[in-house]
Amino acid sequence: MFKKLPLTLLSLSYTILASPTCLLPIPSTSYTSEVPSWLSLNYSCTGSPQVWEARPSPGKGIGVFATRTLEPGDIILTETPVMRIQPPKFRDGAAYPLNNIGPLLQPVFEGLDEEQKAAVLALHAYMTPEEAAPGNSRLLPIFRSNAYIIGTSMSELGLFPKGARINHSCRPNSSQVWLEKQGKRIVRAIRRIEEGEEIFATYIPLLRGREIRQKRLQQYGFTCTCSACALEKAEQEASDKRRDDIRNAFNDLEPQLTLDVAKGVAARKRAERNAEASLQLAQLVEKEGLADYYAQAYRVVAISWARIEKWSEATLWAHKSLKLREMADGDAPGTLEMRALTARFIGSWNEELYNNSKKQA
Repeated sequence: MFKKLPLTLLSLSYTILASPTCLLPIPSTSYTSEVPSWLSLNYSCTGSPQVWEARPSPGKGIGVFATRTLEPGDIILTETPVMRIQPPKFRDGAAYPLNNIGPLLQPVFEGLDEEQKAAVLALHAYMTPEEAAPGNSRLLPIFRSNAYIIGTSMSELGLFPKGARINHSCRPNSSQVWLEKQGKRIVRAIRRIEEGEEIFATYIPLLRGREIRQKRLQQYGFTCTCSACALEKAEQEASDKRRDDIRNAFNDLEPQLTLDVAKGVAARKRAERNAEASLQLAQLVEKEGLADYYAQAYRVVAISWARIEKWSEATLWAHKSLKLREMADGDAPGTLEMRALTARFIGSWNEELYNNSKKQA
């Protein structure tokens, strides 16, 4: 998952609850989950080259809609950035000066062909009154409103005219990943999308309540009316609490993740509490429908149960996380980590079963 460029470019800081790197050697036992035939290494789609169409969306301008039913993992679109820049480095908490971005855009834009230029200029741009004054270029507001953070170290900015048509939801049904080797952005379905249903992405971190999310979205010039923001008061309060609980659970559990088996009475009890809490985390994420966070939550469950040597539970949850990560990017560090963890947990489970069978013999 990667984020849309904030409107003001004041910091380009954003919250990513990424799984920490697991410092483990790859086990000698190889493990490969069953990958659907359509998920080839070159990420090509064997079906129709376009499963979406752009058309008016009530209250949202142009939106992207499915032209056939899409299942989780199905590729919606694959796109290279029509514009890609390396902006100046910024310090945490410091601003990205807008006057440093504008000069970088114009030469790139001038290098586009006429069709590409037209596609860029056709994109929506939220503009301040000053920017909307006659004579001011729309290029910077367009880029600022539609660009995504990309690159191996997430330090570049890219503009994707097709993907930019996908509207925001605080409960999205698609997810995006940047594949540096291919130089492409892949958008996939993360839940079943019916034919004619609008496809949504997210522009902001989602583990906040409605009020905070709405404030973040003001930088794009709209008020979100998605299913998560249009709930009745009691349901909205329950949803906000779930998102706060999810955020707090990640912040509490992830720093404690280690593959060291808990030793001692106190450590064992704490690890058992964490294992139960990890299950509650997964349930909350699923209840809230935040499919972008499923793989991360399942990882937490897997490692938490491995710490108390519950190898069957650890293996099953690790496999669930791995399947989701392989659908996104089979070569990503997080995918390689989960493949190694799943193999390790399978080995421990097999050893446990073998030892139990010897005792019963």
